[in-house]
Amino acid sequence: MSFGVNYDLVKGRHDLVAGLTVAAISFPQAMAYALIAGVDPRFGVYSAIVVTIVASIFGSSSHLINGPTSAISLLVFTALAFIDSENTTELFEGLFLLAVLVGGLQIVISLFRLGNLTRYISESVIIGFMAAAAFLLAVGQLGNALGVRDKGNGHMQVLHRVWLTLTRGDHINYRALILSVAAVALAVVLRRLVQRFGWPQVDMLAVLIITGLIAYLAGWSVAGANGRTAVSVAAKIPRSLPTPHVPDVHTSWLPHLSTGALAIAFVGIIEALSIAKAIAYQTQQKIDYNRQIMAEGLANLAGGFFQSLPGSGSLSRSAINFQSGARTRFSGIVSAATVAAALLLFAPLLRYVPQAALAGLLLVTAARLVDVKRLIYTVKASRYDAGLVVVTAFTGVAVDLDKSVLLGVILSILLFVPRAAKLKARELIVTPERVVRERIAGDPADASIVIYDLEGELFFGAAPELDRYLLEIRKRIQADQIKYVVLRLKRVRHPDVVCIERIEHFLRDETARGVTVLLAGVRPDTLGVLTNVGFGKWFPEGHVFPEEDEEFSATLKAVRHAHNALAQLRLKEPFTSAPELAPHPDLYYLV
Repeated sequence: MSFGVNYDLVKGRHDLVAGLTVAAISFPQAMAYALIAGVDPRFGVYSAIVVTIVASIFGSSSHLINGPTSAISLLVFTALAFIDSENTTELFEGLFLLAVLVGGLQIVISLFRLGNLTRYISESVIIGFMAAAAFLLAVGQLGNALGVRDKGNGHMQVLHRVWLTLTRGDHINYRALILSVAAVALAVVLRRLVQRFGWPQVDMLAVLIITGLIAYLAGWSVAGANGRTAVSVAAKIPRSLPTPHVPDVHTSWLPHLSTGALAIAFVGIIEALSIAKAIAYQTQQKIDYNRQIMAEGLANLAGGFFQSLPGSGSLSRSAINFQSGARTRFSGIVSAATVAAALLLFAPLLRYVPQAALAGLLLVTAARLVDVKRLIYTVKASRYDAGLVVVTAFTGVAVDLDKSVLLGVILSILLFVPRAAKLKARELIVTPERVVRERIAGDPADASIVIYDLEGELFFGAAPELDRYLLEIRKRIQADQIKYVVLRLKRVRHPDVVCIERIEHFLRDETARGVTVLLAGVRPDTLGVLTNVGFGKWFPEGHVFPEEDEEFSATLKAVRHAHNALAQLRLKEPFTSAPELAPHPDLYYLV
């Protein structure tokens, strides 16, 4: 593995600090996510070692940290629901086989370079999936939080099981309730203190230590004369590293596991690439997406043969890794090695961690899993986006999560096909004869104004092209110190939240830099989406030129507005007559 010829002690020190910081949250998260999946906590810890280190070795992103995640763990729980949870031997073998299947599918996707197909999966599907996952995560931990045994079986619908647990289950264990409430309160308070004072992000680890001490000092986590503890504690984790193991293959399991494996493979890829893209946007790192997908597949495949929970890119751990100053993928290796060392040193102490405290942390995780502002933004954007969110979320809760993902993927593709026109863009110029036309080879670039005409379907599948065109405009703005940009939207159709959000980010960023952006020829459907997401609250009304049913073009109005504004800055000659009124207008648009 190579981290580059320029790797030095400075980068090494940054990676070491970041890796140690990430490990502090990886250990408690790994145990909690194994609890979500309904398996032994040690498999979550093994995943934080094996999946993390393999993905760091073969990955493309310098900051992405892989391992168990809440969304993947929920899908694992759903995929294994057909196996009796009391039969732990079969349950664990099913888990390892599932990880191998997930890894194999992701490797195939990478080998056939199908990673770009993820662009056709609407982000609204993922938002709906995350909303359902957060809800199921929260209700699924109510039994542990209340200290009661879950009722029902994996074949029942999750809400039915929760109802049985709450109405026909054991009496509430108030000691467990105290610990879960304390864990929630501590998690909220400590996170605020960490953010306010810039402390190392060890708040989750601190919560488990504090609640573990409370339970131990109160005698709740120590076995009494009957051999039982007053509150349930985490299962014993052996003081040993993951060892090679070939999963048993039961052919009767494959139809059940294949659906879940496909959903986990898709969600894992989308989760990892989304996080990698978000961080790369800030660092300007170029991500090789197919290589990253291959790394995801190799990590899960290796995890399946080393008794690990399937994983993906973790938003929280990757963000901490980036914010802690990591420079290369070596920070992920440091994190995995630190978790391994902690497992060897402190494994016996983990049996004092109350399950109610882990449940409290997972309730907080569920609340943080949903970006409420983004959810509202998406639902308000258009009926198309709202429909995908609602269908995916409802299916996830009413049926199961893996089918909700696959249904969302199918709907995205089906809705994409009739709208699958490639987004195009061309630069326009104003000639010395005051004719607005397409810029052709040999035309000099205007050093004070940029006019771009977009044409095509403005939906999630066109987002990469839109990003590319907006980047070209940004480069022109920076290179020539452009003051005015006219963005012609007359020929774009079916705008959705993904592309509208990118345009909003572009407008906010350039406005903050002192650039005036005018939206020209805005069609009613585009104007409606802009209004729905609240553009009118912050974007000047005078900078929007709607397309009107009249002889004179809104695009020419916008160009005239920009030219006359530049004339006041002595950067352009003013237009002297009013083209809307003059019999021979002095500004023309040549199609």
